[in-house]
Amino acid sequence: MINKVIILLVIMLFTISAFCSDPDPVMDFCIAKSTDNSFTCKNSSTATVEDFTFSGIKVPGNFKETGFASMGVNSNIFPGLNTLGMSFVRADFDVGGVNVPHFHPRATEVAFVLEGKIYSGFVDTKNKIFAKVLEKGEVMVFPRGLVHFQMNVGDVPATILGSFDSQNPGLMKIPNVVFGSEIKDELLEKAFGFTSKELSKLKKRFSPS
Repeated sequence: MINKVIILLVIMLFTISAFCSDPDPVMDFCIAKSTDNSFTCKNSSTATVEDFTFSGIKVPGNFKETGFASMGVNSNIFPGLNTLGMSFVRADFDVGGVNVPHFHPRATEVAFVLEGKIYSGFVDTKNKIFAKVLEKGEVMVFPRGLVHFQMNVGDVPATILGSFDSQNPGLMKIPNVVFGSEIKDELLEKAFGFTSKELSKLKKRFSPS
């Protein structure tokens, strides 16, 4: 009996140790040798300041066609982010532009309004909505995995800078996931009360280009 208790305690100790292990990097930085292999770092002596700077979000994205444009920046685009557990995005909105309901399965997001007025919010697992109009200089946090959204409610273009606590937060846009995937039409018609004609129109709009 005593041996069983000891074995159980040892198992519990190793389990607790695993969950409490330090998730932080064990090196100053790790510039990936290639975008296909983020686990192999190039020699640190060959790193330059260019590995740690990024200028790809200096100008707004082209939002004229859809009203919304975003530029996500992760370690594949910005090598200096590799292993640091963070990434970011610039989102630009035309007047009335919408960032459709979506979520990030692997990250919490903090959104900072650089310009304009943005109706911004998220919905929790009890279907309670937390939303308000944010103005320039204001910030909102979207908890990991919860559906959130933004819309420009001002009379000039708006811009948001979002940051994530993951170098690969993931992105799932609800309309694209539901109507742009291969979920059977019969299920979607029953779930949403659509006619086949209505559903066909939605699937055409959100199917991958």
